Amino acid sequence: MGEPLAGLRILEQSGDVASRYCGRLFAASGATVVRVRRSGDEAIGYAGQAGAAYGAWLDQGKTIVDGVGDAEGAFDLILAGPYAADVAAAEAAAEASAAPVLALTWFDLDGPYGAWRATDETILALSGLAFGFGEAEGPPMLSQGHGPQIVGGLTAYNAALGALLAPPDARPRRIDVNILEASLCLTEPGATASRANGTVATRLGVNRFSPTYPCQSYRTADGWVGITCLTPSQWTSLCRLIGRPEAATDPRFATAYERLMLAEEIDALLAPVFPARTTADWVALGDRHRIPTAPMPMPGQLPDEPHWRSRGAFAPIGDPPGVVGPALPWRMTFDGVASSPGAGDPEHGPLAGLKVADFSMGWAGPLCARTLADLGAQVVKVESADHPDWWRGWDANEADRAAMETKHNFLGVNRNKRGVAIDLTTSEGLAQAKALIARADVVVENYAAGVLEKLGLGPAVQRALRPGVISLTMPAFGATGPLSGLRAYGSTVEQASGLPFVNGESHWPPALQHVAFGDPIAGLYGAAAVLTALFGRERLGGADIDLAQVACLFQIGADAIIAAQLPGAPSPRAGHVRARLALCAVVPAGADWLAVAVDDASRPALANLVGEASEVALRAWAAPLTGALATARLQEAGIAAGPVQPVHDLTLDEQLVAGGYWVTLDRAVIGLHLVPASPFRFDGRRPAIRRPAPTLGQHTADVLSEIL
Repeated sequence: MGEPLAGLRILEQSGDVASRYCGRLFAASGATVVRVRRSGDEAIGYAGQAGAAYGAWLDQGKTIVDGVGDAEGAFDLILAGPYAADVAAAEAAAEASAAPVLALTWFDLDGPYGAWRATDETILALSGLAFGFGEAEGPPMLSQGHGPQIVGGLTAYNAALGALLAPPDARPRRIDVNILEASLCLTEPGATASRANGTVATRLGVNRFSPTYPCQSYRTADGWVGITCLTPSQWTSLCRLIGRPEAATDPRFATAYERLMLAEEIDALLAPVFPARTTADWVALGDRHRIPTAPMPMPGQLPDEPHWRSRGAFAPIGDPPGVVGPALPWRMTFDGVASSPGAGDPEHGPLAGLKVADFSMGWAGPLCARTLADLGAQVVKVESADHPDWWRGWDANEADRAAMETKHNFLGVNRNKRGVAIDLTTSEGLAQAKALIARADVVVENYAAGVLEKLGLGPAVQRALRPGVISLTMPAFGATGPLSGLRAYGSTVEQASGLPFVNGESHWPPALQHVAFGDPIAGLYGAAAVLTALFGRERLGGADIDLAQVACLFQIGADAIIAAQLPGAPSPRAGHVRARLALCAVVPAGADWLAVAVDDASRPALANLVGEASEVALRAWAAPLTGALATARLQEAGIAAGPVQPVHDLTLDEQLVAGGYWVTLDRAVIGLHLVPASPFRFDGRRPAIRRPAPTLGQHTADVLSEIL
């Protein structure tokens, strides 16, 4: 794909996974990354040989030096974290340099949690993700791996690369990203909706997430298949497919939420049917009947899957020989029509003046476009009255147009955009869309593969209308390959990623950790791909970007994918057990749940505090306390811990409130409402929120007057 970041020089002064992953993203796109060596990799990934192999993947393409003094030449960015002392050292190194410092920390250092010790498990607990994952009676389940740090590193990459797109004299001196706020991409819609509606989060059981059912994995003749039915038409098609058409008209099953409340009855209907055919058979049948259906390979099987081999989704890591790890989740080809990356400024953002045509719907594409908007781009969201964004409503009882303007998931992910209503199925609407594209620098869409081409607006048409455009398409399985046409939701993406075989207890069916885990993760990678292409546009021209959402989750599960290829591969699922930790547990603390992660260094402190370093002792010690009090005492002792927060508590979290993460906006129909701020700061300031999410077609007249 060329090297869009060629010429950039990054100094990486941090030993945590988040910073190393951020550096990996820079290196994989052509930047020169010099990493100052820290301690070994025994305490990352699956530890031991697997940890070393995971570390080799994180450091691919970097130059490793023993000290800052060995890092020769000037740098464009200095990357540091995850604690205050690391950032201070980097700032000292940057005093004589024009390079900004990217501070990638666990928490906002100025907030109440600023001095806390943390691990991925701590962030899973505090961010609301863990509370809903697990059996209904508990305990909440902490996902394996380094997902929060990967998301933090990705968010930091987007913030830093966005800043570096500004002219040198307009770049910030310091960029701040923290892993807690970055991880809220997964839970912010539920948090704001709970605050507005007074709803309380519950844990309904394995693979049971509101408001969708079935959203389940079923055993087939030769493996597993993932099924998701959200809309009435999908449910009707599934009932017909399994030979039970009467279930489609059963009023008890009319909506996805009603089916969720009767999940055991739904499973009893479906589970006996699937062993009669192979996974491939069911995937083909699901595709034919327009039902989101996913093949479910285990992590070690993914590199050999024909679809992913055809896309080059995995590449050798070098050491050990023969082991592969995930490559970047996108393909990028350039058209050679070079143009300036833009003329950003500190007041309006580094992408000020850049125009984005946002044809995406739901979560993934809109979050990508929101990230660009937060960086200053002018984003126009395209919908129509007959085909509004499905996050405004999708179920049988949500036909009221006014109600569609009150959906908090839509409001949060579409702020800072203008909105137009254009019917792409008419000649007039098509002409209007083409006029919008002709003036755009970036086009974003997340339809199923080939949909925009059928409408006459595919990448080739976009390039004819606007040579040099950055065109992002992001279907679940990418735009090419044997599985490219499969319909999908964020749940389908996770089902196909291998992660359901990584997280949870060994006796569970393959388990989702979230109702739509793939969506926001893919949205952030979409932004990363666009920013990468924008940086290279002055040399390489515009770009067609083919991003596979499922491949984005390979980045989250890279440690498991790598470990599965090594001798003595770990058990696919081990609950809360981690080879890299001395103890990981979720225990009751009064009426709360408490997550504790103990490494070898903090094990003596735990033994001193609770009597011995065991889950039994921890459980007895925590039982009479509250989650907050137990956390405070553990943190004072230097032990990573945190309450397992439900999403309905997130808008009241003292750290997030103190940092100004939640912002109140006023908007037609709904009035005052909360939205999340951007999860990064430039020189201490978050990007401005310039406008609330548009009502349907709110800016049609204004936008059309500008382009026609």
